[in-house]
Formats: sequence, structure tokens, C-alpha cells
Amino acid sequence: MNELLNIIPKDFSGAVLVSRDDNVVLEKGFGFSDIPNQIYNTVDTKFQTASAGKFFVAIGIMQLIEAGRLSLDSKIGDVLDFDIHQIDRGITIRQLLNHTSGIPDYFDESTMSEYADLWIDFPNYKIRKSRDLLPLFIEKPMMYQAGEKFQYNNSGYVVLGLIIEGVTGQLFDEYLSDSVFRPCEMLDTGYYEFDRLPAKCASAYIFDESKKQYYTNIYSVDAKGTGAGGAFTTVIDVEKLWMKLLNGKLVSRSTLTEMFSVQSCDENDYYGYGVWLKKIEETIFHPFFQGSDPGVSFISRYHPESKLRVHIVSNKGQNVWSVAAKIEDSLT
Repeated sequence: MNELLNIIPKDFSGAVLVSRDDNVVLEKGFGFSDIPNQIYNTVDTKFQTASAGKFFVAIGIMQLIEAGRLSLDSKIGDVLDFDIHQIDRGITIRQLLNHTSGIPDYFDESTMSEYADLWIDFPNYKIRKSRDLLPLFIEKPMMYQAGEKFQYNNSGYVVLGLIIEGVTGQLFDEYLSDSVFRPCEMLDTGYYEFDRLPAKCASAYIFDESKKQYYTNIYSVDAKGTGAGGAFTTVIDVEKLWMKLLNGKLVSRSTLTEMFSVQSCDENDYYGYGVWLKKIEETIFHPFFQGSDPGVSFISRYHPESKLRVHIVSNKGQNVWSVAAKIEDSLT
């Protein structure tokens, strides 16, 4: 453990959990969840995780497909109950899941760098449900023809959240709570409103270079998470998720194999359904899910060959990817 602790930067703020097989190698909190009040982060602190929530949504969708309530080839024009304007009605669930839909992205990461810029003209406190994001993209034209290429797309997962709601009659986060979080005993995971946070939630901090001080991200991200991301969770709960998922308790093993297989890619990135895939060899890929927002960074990766799992979250938006890579190098 001491060797791994030496890898963690001295100023790191967040939590780390590393495990192999059924054994926890390292679990520890670092820094403060509340800087002014000097409240320490622990392994059961609830952290924002940004786009990591796309993995939860993908699991929920695959459950509905296994139940026969959807299929990968279901078309959004057949399952959505509202006018989608210029958006192609023939976009499929598969294309939403693997980021090949071409649906207009409200936060196009190929052209925009600051998520906080979204709220200059549209107050973030209005975002309380996935449907609240529709005005940011519903009347825009398609980015490209559906199925043409892979391009990471936040709107696609907002729509997947809305599809869950249309099929189940529940808000997407209520469905995920019932069908994903509770079966995993992830009691510290959920989608919370910033002005109604439960206990043990960490603030996420951004550094103000001009004033040389930290401020929270409450005006920089959605007031409540949507299908595109924004769940709060703990590294302990993330570990529980992997254990149940790998043991076939959330979706079948064949479905999990499909989720963890390359479904789309470009020159540098490989994607399954809801997860990124790190290419190790020609036919070997390691699944991981991740997230990044102002003041938020998260990575959770699984190594099938060694059964190693690494989960790292920072509430200062620090480089969790570099830390994860160094930990993995030291243990593999």
C-alpha cells in the first residue's frame, strides 16, 4: 500500500480504491470535501462524476432490451413522445449508445472547451430533468448522417435517458435507482439537486487564477444530473457495481460481452456501449468509464486478465488518468 500511496500526488483531493480479485489493495480519501470547514474526503464521500453516468444509463437500456421492451434497432421516432424537429427519426438505440447517431450535441466537445459556457444564456438552475436540456439542441440540424462516424455525443445519452422514461413511466434516475443502484447495494449513489444535497457530498472546486483561491462549480454544471451524466457516487459503490456486473447480476454475461466489445471507433478511441475501451493488443481491450466537468474528474477501469480494478475521483478536477496509469503500471 505504501508504494501506491507514493504515487498519489501530495496535493490530491478525492478518493482512490484499488482492488484485485476479491481483495482491496488500497482505499483512501485525500484532501477536503469542504475546504472552508476542513472536512476530509473519505472513501464513502459522495463525489460528482460527470459523464461517468453514461455507463449507468447504458446498463439500464441494456436491461430493457433484455426484457424485450426495446431493441438495439428501435428507432427514436417510434419511442419518443415529442416533436424532434429536424432530428432523424430513424436514429437507432444502437447509434445513440455507441455515439454514431449524428444527433445535434448540446455540448460538442470537438468545438467547445468549457462546459460552463453553456450557462451564459441559459441558467443552469433550470436543468432539473433530462427533458430540461431539450431547448439546447432539439431545433438544431443533424451533425452528420446517422451511422456515418463515431463522435462522442452528450445529447445522445440525454435522449437515452428520455427513452428510459418513456418506456418505464419513471424518471430515468428513479429507474436506475431501482434497477441498477439498489440491486448493487449502492446506497450512496444517486442524482441529486445541488440545492438539496444529502449528507457526505463533496463540493467540487475550480481554481481562480486571478484571485488565487478555490470556488465551487455550482454555477458551472447542471443543477441536477441527466442522462448525459451528473451522478454522485462513492468509490466503494463503484466497486460494488463492477462486482455485480461482472457476476451477471445486472445484465447477462452475453450482453456484458457485447457492451465491452468495440461497437464504434476512430483513429484513437474505441467505444462499446456506455464504456470506453483501451486497446492492449489486437483482440484485447480493457473497459473503463470516465467523466470530466469543471472541478470534476473520474476514472474507473477494469483489467480482465489480472482482475485488477482501479477507481479514482477528484473534486478538484485533477489528472486522475495519470494517477490510474501509474497505479496500473505498478501492479501489472
